[in-house]
Amino acid sequence: MIFAIETSCDETSTAIIDLEGNILSHIVANQQEHEKFGGVVPEIASRAHIQILQRIIPETFKKAGVSNSSIKIYCSTCGPGLIGGLLVGTIVAKSMAIANNKPFYPINHLEGHALSVQINNNVKFPFVLLLITGGHTQMYIVKEIGSYNLLGTTIDDSVGECFDKVAKMLGMPYPGGKHIELKALNGIKNKYNFPRPLIKNKNLNFSFSGLKTAMKIEINKHNSLNQKQIENFSASFQQSIIDILEKKSELAIEYAKNKIPEINSFVVAGGVAANKSIKNSLTLLCKKHKFKIYYPPLSLCGDNAAMIAWACLKRYKLGYKEDIHFKPRPRWSLNELR
Repeated sequence: MIFAIETSCDETSTAIIDLEGNILSHIVANQQEHEKFGGVVPEIASRAHIQILQRIIPETFKKAGVSNSSIKIYCSTCGPGLIGGLLVGTIVAKSMAIANNKPFYPINHLEGHALSVQINNNVKFPFVLLLITGGHTQMYIVKEIGSYNLLGTTIDDSVGECFDKVAKMLGMPYPGGKHIELKALNGIKNKYNFPRPLIKNKNLNFSFSGLKTAMKIEINKHNSLNQKQIENFSASFQQSIIDILEKKSELAIEYAKNKIPEINSFVVAGGVAANKSIKNSLTLLCKKHKFKIYYPPLSLCGDNAAMIAWACLKRYKLGYKEDIHFKPRPRWSLNELR
C-alpha cells in the first residue's frame, strides 16, 4: 500500500491506495482561514497543514482499515508549490517512512494532475493535456510517464488565479471560480466585450493579466453592482476564458495530429477542469476534431493526495528509485522529470 500527502497550497490531503491502484481512503481538508484575505497566505497555510495533518492522518488509516505496518511506500508532493507547505508535508511523510524503515518517493504535483485522469479512465499514451489550476495554465503532449513535451504556458497569471482575483473584484468569497461559474448561468455572456489576450497568436502560450485588468476598469465604472450586473460580468468574463482555452486547445490538437498522427485523446486536468461551461466547450471542440476527451473524477480535479499516490504507484511500477534526500522545490517543471 502507498500513503501520500499533498500540501502544495491550501488544501491538506492524505490518501492510501493499494498496489492495484484502488483508493482505500482519501481526505481533503480545505483551509477556511484564507477566505477573509481573498487569497492564500503562505504562513497561515503552513501552520494549518501541521495542525490538520495531526488530525487527518489517523483518520486516513482508520478509514482504510490498515495500520502503519501495511504501508509499503510513503510519498508526498515535493513541488511545485508554496515552499512552507511543501516542507511540512515532505517532513511528515519522510519521518513516517524513516520510522517504519520504508522508501520515500518525491512526487511532482503537476505529474499528479497529469496522470490523475487514468485513475478512472483507460487513457493510453500519448495524449494532449490541458492543465488548468490555480497556479498553472499549460499545454503538453504527454508521451509517457516521465516524458512531457511542453507546448505552451501562461506568460503571467494562471487561469485559476484570474478567476479568483476577478471573483474578489465582484465581492465573491475565495476561492472564487465556483461562484463565478454559478453567477454566469444567469448572465449575458456577450454583454461586455472583454479582451482575449493572445487568442490570435499562433503559439500556444496563454495570458490572462490583460483580461483581469479590463475587468477591473469596467467594474470601477460602477459605484456599486446589482445582482444582474454581477451575473453579466461573470458570464462575459467566463466566456472570454472559454474562448481563449478553446482556441489554444484547437491549435494544440492540430499540432499534435501533425506530429503524432495516431494521437486522438485530449485530457483536461486541474481544479478549473471542474467548470462545466469550460467542459462543454472543449467537449464540442474534441467532437469536431474526432478526439476523445477525458477528465479526472470531480473529486480529483482539485489538489488531492490520491493523485499523488497514483503517480507514485506508476513510478514505482516502472522501477523508479526512492529518494529520501530529495529537497522540496517551489519550482519544478514537468520537463525536468525523467
